[in-house]
Amino acid sequence: MTERKSVLLRLDPAVHDALARWASDELRSTNAQIEFLLRRALADAGRLPGRARPMRPRGRPPAANRPGTSPPPPGQNQPG
Repeated sequence: MTERKSVLLRLDPAVHDALARWASDELRSTNAQIEFLLRRALADAGRLPGRARPMRPRGRPPAANRPGTSPPPPGQNQPG
């Protein structure tokens, strides 16, 4: 996996709160919501690089893909 870049972003507190609420509604972190919006704006402007990797899907990865967990026993993989 390639390293991800870190950026310090200063926001008006009201803008941050609105973003956080929107992210929560979309089941994303605030950081993921900002990345989603930036990618959409870049795509709309025709500036999203073709080499940009797709965003990770929303939510937690399946247990089999999370470090430190083992896959559920057969027949036990339905969400509870």
